[in-house]
Amino acid sequence: MRPEEIEQESMRIIGAEMGPWNGPAENLPIVKRVVHTTADFDFVKNLRFSDGAVERARRALAAGCAVVTDTNMAAAGINKTSAARFGVEVVCRMAEKEVREAALARGVTRAVVSMEIAAEKTPEAIFAIGNAPTALIRLCELVKEGRAKPSLVIGVPVGFVNVVESKELLVRTDVPYIAAMGRKGGSTVASAIVNALLYGIQ
Repeated sequence: MRPEEIEQESMRIIGAEMGPWNGPAENLPIVKRVVHTTADFDFVKNLRFSDGAVERARRALAAGCAVVTDTNMAAAGINKTSAARFGVEVVCRMAEKEVREAALARGVTRAVVSMEIAAEKTPEAIFAIGNAPTALIRLCELVKEGRAKPSLVIGVPVGFVNVVESKELLVRTDVPYIAAMGRKGGSTVASAIVNALLYGIQ
């Protein structure tokens, strides 16, 4: 089978195993892409979308909105050809010297500082957070402080400490979001969501 045939067959299998989809039609490709990436059907139930989040995110991406990630892994997983088509810059600031030095001096995580700097430089970016709940918590605080106005927040950190709480905080904010409720998520999920958004732009 050719690569495109393998993906088509995978999506057919996913659709068959999912059964009928009762949510908004524009959300379905996002869900299927995440299941395709993870082979985990729990995301069918766990992914939560704010009203109109997919449409708003695609408009922002089509206009060249930057994408900020909390890991280099998530940034690497975003399809650069699709992003370049719309002039979308994919940024991860976690390894920047400014971030490392500020985090060490303040005794906070680099994820916290990276969100603060990203909010200052690109306040209306799409933020894709797949690893660090501290990044998601700080971003939600920046939103409430009026220092960040994300076009979308993809809140899918994975793990055990503050992960569930960070997502609950996100869905209570007044910003467009796609969240994976519960403990599951990850950098691959974050990049899969961004890719699904990019692929669906007409």
